[in-house]
Amino acid sequence: MKKQKTNAVRILEQQKIPFDLIEYELSGDQVDGVTVANKIGHPVFVVYKTLLVTAGSNKFFVCIIPVDKELDLKAVAKVVAEKKVELLPLKDLLPTTGYIRGGCSPIGMKKLFPTIVDANSQKLDYIIVSGGKIGLQVRLAVPELLMMTNGKLAEIIKPKNE
Repeated sequence: MKKQKTNAVRILEQQKIPFDLIEYELSGDQVDGVTVANKIGHPVFVVYKTLLVTAGSNKFFVCIIPVDKELDLKAVAKVVAEKKVELLPLKDLLPTTGYIRGGCSPIGMKKLFPTIVDANSQKLDYIIVSGGKIGLQVRLAVPELLMMTNGKLAEIIKPKNE
């Protein structure tokens, strides 16, 4: 089977980063991460979603968290030393990143934005993130993802009781 060439896949190949491509069929408009995890047969705790937040005036940050968790905006603001951050409006996702909802990869965005990966990921052998389009996921080791995105680890998900 021929590999689909998205920006994310091209960059991973150019950098000679070990990764696996996981393709899945999409039926309907379910692009949420839990649905994707079920489709690809992996537990939700290894499948991560890529969210963008903004502190206004062209300050963007990439947050990578498990698909079944919720982003803690206060924790993110603290990590990036901003008073407040908010989720990037969906209409701004494509112009800002070059990716669409459900296909937003942390690798290969139009610009390299500061990236924070949830600290729980370091306990895993690998995580799965979007490969740059709906129907395509990439499995890779966390240290490689951190290297590719200049990312750092931090606790950025809401605790269970919130």
